Amino acid sequence: MPDPVTFTPIGVVRTPFAEHEGMPIQTVAAHGVAGRIELDPAYEDALADLDGFTHLHLITYLHRTGGVSLRVTPYLDTVRRGVFATRSPKRPNPIGLSIVRLVRIEGAVIHIEEVDLLDGTPLLDIKPYVPPFDDRAEARYGWFEQRAQNVHNVRADARFEEPD
Repeated sequence: MPDPVTFTPIGVVRTPFAEHEGMPIQTVAAHGVAGRIELDPAYEDALADLDGFTHLHLITYLHRTGGVSLRVTPYLDTVRRGVFATRSPKRPNPIGLSIVRLVRIEGAVIHIEEVDLLDGTPLLDIKPYVPPFDDRAEARYGWFEQRAQNVHNVRADARFEEPD
């Protein structure tokens, strides 16, 4: 196995969610939910040209996940699934990936909407969302094909906070 890898957050995501309970489970179900990124001022210059994009990929550390589970029961299902076939945070490396809407940039603060993260989530990286690169019209999405339409009706609970 490769040597362990260490990351240093570049900022923190501020959201209205202090707890998992009631939080949207994906950004597509978080319409109108506002938040902001408080970027380390040392990285402010890296924001040049970002204001031309409408959406961003946020790569985060899911800091309040309760351990690792190789099989989980996802929010949109009642069947235990392999964690790599889910969006569960109980992964070997609890890294989150969220697509958010960019509202505006003020100095080292990025105002965003469509947020599905807990307040205080450490931010590891930002990448622009580029539809010709990121959208795959022919993609299949496994068991989600039968469940994805429920994403707007299901909210998070505490199931991924505690170790199994």
